Amino acid sequence: MEVDPTRKRGALSTEDGDAITAAVDTACAERIPLVASLASSGADVREGVEALHGWGRAARALTRASGVVPLLAMVNGPAVSGPALLLGLADHVVFTRQAQAFVSGPRMVRQFTGQVLSADELGGAAIHARATGVAVAVVDTADEAMQFLADLLAFLPDSVDHDPPMQPSTDPADRLTPEAGAVLPSAPTGSYDVRHIITALVDDGHLLELRARWAGNLITGLASIGGRTVGLVANQPMTIAGTLDIPSSQKGARFVAFCDAFNIPLVTLVDTPGFYPGKDLEWRGMIRHGAQLAFAYARATVPRVCVTLRKSYGGAFIVMDSKTMGNDLALAWPSGEVAVMGAKGAVQILHRRADPESWPALEAAYEERLLNPYVAAERGLVDIVIDPAHTRRELAAALDMLSTKREHLVRRSHDNSPL
Repeated sequence: MEVDPTRKRGALSTEDGDAITAAVDTACAERIPLVASLASSGADVREGVEALHGWGRAARALTRASGVVPLLAMVNGPAVSGPALLLGLADHVVFTRQAQAFVSGPRMVRQFTGQVLSADELGGAAIHARATGVAVAVVDTADEAMQFLADLLAFLPDSVDHDPPMQPSTDPADRLTPEAGAVLPSAPTGSYDVRHIITALVDDGHLLELRARWAGNLITGLASIGGRTVGLVANQPMTIAGTLDIPSSQKGARFVAFCDAFNIPLVTLVDTPGFYPGKDLEWRGMIRHGAQLAFAYARATVPRVCVTLRKSYGGAFIVMDSKTMGNDLALAWPSGEVAVMGAKGAVQILHRRADPESWPALEAAYEERLLNPYVAAERGLVDIVIDPAHTRRELAAALDMLSTKREHLVRRSHDNSPL
């Protein structure tokens, strides 16, 4: 499906809205993915309200198709007003560098707020990659955008009725991965790039990362393990120590929901000290947005395997696909720390009346007694503590075992996600 930017600057007429609706309905009926190329200056003002009605029908059609077939889009020009909102209904959107998208353009912003912004400053591709999360990737040309979407489609089923395709690979499923464990720094507070662990675990070291520039404290992407497509969610210690904030919660929740909709198993790699503290986040709704990630995992019915690499503290332990959230297998490395909080914070609460000079010894005792995965394993919150070198082998075996997993869903109109 393509909106032609050379005709009336891509202004959507009533007929254009009908054409989009027909394309979406055909994709649903034939159970094939929808790929849209969009560049539009908005509804055609010469047609008045009828043009608005046209893109409204298109929006409703996209909503009906959501979770039935993959909805992908490429933006290679402006996407203004109603057409911009259509991007928010797509599963994944790729921007070219010259693309722009906004609901209200620079002229309206200047009239209402007095701010003078260029189109790129308001809604350029870089803004949507870094600040809004609308763009899953930004590339140079339309051809590169279509190639990215083709790479993405290679991991996806045609519709909700099918499982994801097996990926061709000669990488042995039981390959040992000692290099994965070697990535962790010796200092418990040291930083590292979790992508190095991911590439060690997945087939041929290939990860198709999505929304790489937005919410960098959480990595999301598609790969395969033992030939099986998986969705990967991983805390990124290189960015704000891997803590969870509002954008990362939204990013993770959206990705988990997408994988669950299209039968893609989830592998979650955990290393987070908790939620990022601060008045700004709390006032902006950290409770509600943090709940989005918990909600997405809790309702997911696809195979789910969690691996605790290092820190897993407090509420973040729960929302990162813990056993409590209903995962199918909870693995942990010996370096895993599953606890309410770190030793320093715990000692300052439990022994706040003690001499501060005694705190280091108390912290060491707390770490030895509670900050290890074996306590969590004794209590059933971790299924197996594994050698990092065996991680790929364990994941491949778990995915094979869970390939026939089916859950009975309770009939209801729909859930009430904390949007």
